[in-house]
Amino acid sequence: MNMNLPADVSKIINILESNGHEAYAVGGCVRDCILGKIPHDWDITTSALPETVKSLFDRTFDTGIEHGTVTVLLHGVGYEVTTYRVDGKYEDGRHPKEVTFTASLEEDLKRRDFTINAMAYNETKGLVDLFGGEADLEAGIIRAVGNPTERFTEDALRMLRALRFSAQLGFDIEANTYQAIKDLAPTLERISAERIQVEMVKLVTSDHPERMRDVYETGLTKVFFPEFDAMMECDQVNKHHMYTVGEHTIVSMGLAPADRVIRLAMLLHDIAKPVCKTTDENGQNHFKMHPVEGQKMAKTVLRRLKFDNDTTDKVCNLVKNHDDRPAINERNIRRMIIRVGQENFNDLLAVKRADCLAQSMYHRQEKLQYIDELEKMFNQIVAAGDCLKIKDLEINGKDLIQMGVPQGQRIGEVLNTIFDRVVDEPELNNREILIKMAKEIIG
Repeated sequence: MNMNLPADVSKIINILESNGHEAYAVGGCVRDCILGKIPHDWDITTSALPETVKSLFDRTFDTGIEHGTVTVLLHGVGYEVTTYRVDGKYEDGRHPKEVTFTASLEEDLKRRDFTINAMAYNETKGLVDLFGGEADLEAGIIRAVGNPTERFTEDALRMLRALRFSAQLGFDIEANTYQAIKDLAPTLERISAERIQVEMVKLVTSDHPERMRDVYETGLTKVFFPEFDAMMECDQVNKHHMYTVGEHTIVSMGLAPADRVIRLAMLLHDIAKPVCKTTDENGQNHFKMHPVEGQKMAKTVLRRLKFDNDTTDKVCNLVKNHDDRPAINERNIRRMIIRVGQENFNDLLAVKRADCLAQSMYHRQEKLQYIDELEKMFNQIVAAGDCLKIKDLEINGKDLIQMGVPQGQRIGEVLNTIFDRVVDEPELNNREILIKMAKEIIG
């Protein structure tokens, strides 16, 4: 087969080869090319030692030289060039104790995670595929290289990576590989929250977020997200629902846009239902206050997985407001926009739609119609330029100081009182009216 290597990648390989070394493009970039995708980045593997690589190129960086990786800079783009290596003993299930360089490409490919990621290519030799990676790509299979137990014992994150690749590519996991994940799932606890977060985001924002079900069924969520297990095991005997909390969550993710914040909000929107569940005398389940409790629980999970504050705040805001259904009139919806934040409102509408479509058919049309009307009212209010933030008022703290209000807390109180009235009656947002109003409040 012929893969079109970018000119710079060919150049690096040619320079290494013409100096008596082997060199290949390797791993994900080869996989993506065979799939007809454009690779994000190109990794090169070579028999040359790091020092040799450095001597052959003008601009290099020691990015991971202890692991044999040198970054070669060509035309402002960095290419990672890594010496063939054999990993030493993994003492803690994530870091090899030492890395031994080897002259053998086969030894290097043998230590990689999955067959589809263990292929190499160059223009001289063509595709080097020692483990049937190309056949697995065609068949849509994620299979560990060699013995899956060994691969997952070397790095426990690979178990979650297998599920993430299956979600991104829509592939099945080969039976022995899947069984090894089930057997070794508890060892994921050695892996840092940051590394788990990266794989989770890729899985949740993929075309197959329903593979979250496998993360549960293999026993991996139990390690880093036990709240999800509780959701999967929580029935919803209620006319509004036809799934367990967990299945409803999985279905709703697939119905939402593949945006990071929105998909995380879908994953977490009903997280508190298991702890808020009550059953009435007719045997129906209710989940009172689950959005408020859910906001707290969602924050706990996002903190545990070391998400940044911005993502955490946005997701928790959506969880807290996902079930809010005020009667539609301008006054209510202006207050709702202020509560949710104008910049988050379209995300909330997406969350509400996905949530509704993952419920039972009971009153579905009315529910969807409500969301449409909510959206229409939101757009009207924004288009009208209604005052939705204190700083949109035609009066500010400086004006109040000139009127003799002492600096400090009192200014905020007066502005809040004015803002509260203007939200209900936007036509009051006129400088003269507000100055008059302020004078009355100050008394």
